[in-house]
Amino acid sequence: MSERITDHPVLDPIERKKEVSFLFNGKSYKGYEGEPIAAALLANNIRTLRYHEESGSPRGIYCNIGHCFECRVTVNEKQGLRACLTPLKEGMEIQSSGMLPTPVKEWRETHV
Repeated sequence: MSERITDHPVLDPIERKKEVSFLFNGKSYKGYEGEPIAAALLANNIRTLRYHEESGSPRGIYCNIGHCFECRVTVNEKQGLRACLTPLKEGMEIQSSGMLPTPVKEWRETHV
């Protein structure tokens, strides 16, 4: 996990936690138990967490404090969880989301 900050000149030393395995889009990764999913993904050099439902543009971490909902992922089949607030656990299956099968714009034009 080469993307992790392990030593910082201002912060105290970072305490190591138990290493756990998890899946993101079917691929196995390692992270630390209890850290936010977003931190584990970033440490594994994953920047795109999902794709915009209408445009398909990549989305990643934006605010990292739970306000913006840009980091929504599916965890163990539960949709819409914020990766920045959800603690990592052993064996989690995390999936990104993509464009909706029917673009939202077309749905709006016929239903609003």
